[in-house]
Amino acid sequence: MKPLIIPIENQYESAIVDLILSIQQNEFNIAITIKDQPDLLDINNFYYADGGHFWGAFIDDELVGTIALVKFSKTEAAIRKMFVKKEYRGKEFAIAQKLLNTLMDYCLANEIDNLYLGTISVLEAALRFYERNHFIRIEKEWLPDPFPLMSADNVFCHLTLKK
Repeated sequence: MKPLIIPIENQYESAIVDLILSIQQNEFNIAITIKDQPDLLDINNFYYADGGHFWGAFIDDELVGTIALVKFSKTEAAIRKMFVKKEYRGKEFAIAQKLLNTLMDYCLANEIDNLYLGTISVLEAALRFYERNHFIRIEKEWLPDPFPLMSADNVFCHLTLKK
């Protein structure tokens, strides 16, 4: 089963919300609701309007993973909403890696040189994944001023993309 990774927009809103909230609330017991993430209810305007993007990974027409890009300056962007269903994680499917590669290819093609992300410390496997992909942890104070900070984030990473 090879995942199909495609750009997704508002028409997938329900599947996106179900996937992300289920992982956040049920798997990781994060006290977050849809009210804390209004971007998920307006993907087209929040992600695409300023040059960002939102991708979904599908297996047999089921949404099994997401990743999004928020462009916040001409050459800088933030990774958001990187989630993969538990049963599709790991090297067998490599969905997280394929999603990240898709996002990074988009950045290189669109002259985005610096990627940032914020996450929470409980997502240890995700942090290891980003570190394997050459992201380095940085202090919150080192984030660019326009970085779209999420209140729950307590770990931050940066990657300079090489052309």
